[in-house]
Amino acid sequence: MFTKSAWLVIFATVFSAAAFGQNSASGTPDEAKAMLQKAVEALKADKTKALDMFNKGEGGFKDRDLYVFCADASTGVETAHPTHKGSKLQDIKDSTGFAFGEQMMTMATEGQIGEVSYTWPRPGSKEPVQKLTYYTKVSDQICAVGSYK
Repeated sequence: MFTKSAWLVIFATVFSAAAFGQNSASGTPDEAKAMLQKAVEALKADKTKALDMFNKGEGGFKDRDLYVFCADASTGVETAHPTHKGSKLQDIKDSTGFAFGEQMMTMATEGQIGEVSYTWPRPGSKEPVQKLTYYTKVSDQICAVGSYK
């Protein structure tokens, strides 16, 4: 017979891992889309405050390996990113040479969510892995959130 604390451990393990089927270290594509939608709403409400929150990872805009990054739509200069703020989005390429930033700059449309797949290292790693990023244009910003495969 199991003790009450043993049952709690079993329940927590089964409920959190098996029931949801999520890897706690990685965000899902649905979570990335939800974070992007939340970022769009924050930008529309107060752009300066939103960009500050994105850069600091506050307000739910940093969750495991999910984060918001944005660039000025006319210049491409990144206005929010954990490590590349100030870089030009259109100049950033993945490990295969694919200019995914240029694609985002060209294809971003207000009110529509686009997606682009490329290789990129997870935060804290140098090894590139597949990443699927969702992006959109919000006023004068192109913003995105990606999930790693």
